[in-house]
Amino acid sequence: MKLTRIAYSKNLNAGKRGQLEEQAKLLGRVRSLVWQRYGSVAGVRVSDRATRDEWMADGTADTFGVLANAWKETVRDAVADIKANREAAKVPVRKAIHRHYKTDEERKAAYVALKRDTWADDPFLRRLMRKHWKRGRNHTNNQIVVRSDQYRTYHLAEGGNVWLAVPSLIRRKTVTIPLNTTVAPCGTLRIILREGLAEVHYAVDAPDLRESRPCGDAKLGVDKGYTEVLTDSDGNHHGRNLGGLLRTESDYLKATNARRAKIRSMAEKAHKAGDAAKADRIKANNLGMVKRNRRRARFESRVRTTTFTAVHAVVDKAAQVVAEDLTRPFVSRKKLRKNTNRRLAAWTKGVTAEALTSVSERRGSALSLVNAAYTSQVAPCCRILGKRQRDRLHCTQCGVVWQADHAAAVNILKRDGDSGITLWTRHDRVKELLQERIDRRRTRLPVQDSSPRGRRAKYPINAQQ
Repeated sequence: MKLTRIAYSKNLNAGKRGQLEEQAKLLGRVRSLVWQRYGSVAGVRVSDRATRDEWMADGTADTFGVLANAWKETVRDAVADIKANREAAKVPVRKAIHRHYKTDEERKAAYVALKRDTWADDPFLRRLMRKHWKRGRNHTNNQIVVRSDQYRTYHLAEGGNVWLAVPSLIRRKTVTIPLNTTVAPCGTLRIILREGLAEVHYAVDAPDLRESRPCGDAKLGVDKGYTEVLTDSDGNHHGRNLGGLLRTESDYLKATNARRAKIRSMAEKAHKAGDAAKADRIKANNLGMVKRNRRRARFESRVRTTTFTAVHAVVDKAAQVVAEDLTRPFVSRKKLRKNTNRRLAAWTKGVTAEALTSVSERRGSALSLVNAAYTSQVAPCCRILGKRQRDRLHCTQCGVVWQADHAAAVNILKRDGDSGITLWTRHDRVKELLQERIDRRRTRLPVQDSSPRGRRAKYPINAQQ
């Protein structure tokens, strides 16, 4: 397992920061050139080494103004980003291949062409890839990638903090960065310049990383919510303050952005009127991003802490965790109100997916992903499609009222091992299978007690669940 560590600079002076910013700006132009030339169909099956050799031969590399190792690592990093962007676009294309072709031979040929990047010769695959793979543009001008043999670390005193020496724009000259840690970074480094600080990102290999806390011995299903991070199949809610964090931050940004829009309009009017000095003063003093970025960093840190704490609480009880596939996109929210849409846009399901994977692996718990279609609409008591009202799910057969997230967690747990509903089954097919099973039970099993009272005794209403 790979983990990313971040070391921060300490008391970095303006001269060193200026040298790093100048180098990062020049490397940003290199990154933009890579995206411009190879960020579309023209870049398929183009390697970073071939690009480097071409630019060294035609003289393009002489215009960069940086050392060879610096721009070569930037080219390699940008080409890897383009490839990752292209691979992400292949996910919906694979699903379209399965629906479009009828025979296994045709599907296999399309999958092979997609994997080997020969899809440009197939009109159907080319059309799909152009639909899902949009041309990207570079907006990164504050990063420097340093190869593992191009820097050195040292300590000024025994047991003191680490100093990092990285290449500058001048050959055989380095820029020394004081770090706030005693642990020396290793491997390839990514230096990111932010608001007076230099962040040093590096990856460490931890194949045998395990925490001292063992996992539990139960098997639990969990459902991700908005007001809380997770709800397990026992009816317990974990991370209840997540909804408050998201709502508070979203409403704050709404009010702040409205005020910034008015100020930005004043700057634009001043610029059009010819008062460039006033426009520059407004942009410099009223439209900055320093405080905004600091608040965003604090918010993301609190969300991650809440999420990981909730996942640890689940793993404390479970040796196996069954969860929904959080890589699926959201369904349409056009019918919801503007405030609701805005708040849901900050739903941090990616952090939850990362926490489930990381914590389960580190603590020795197994993680199983299932298809979550209609899990919050099926009443677990009678296994029929119930009536959903806000966060309550009413069983139309026996009258039991379920908390929707609790019902979804129970259904997710039951769906583990379901051979009929796999992870990739379409949601409309899932509904058909559920309806077929309901009809089959109704025709084969007689109703022993048709009165709601008898069923309520077995599944009592719990308003707190």
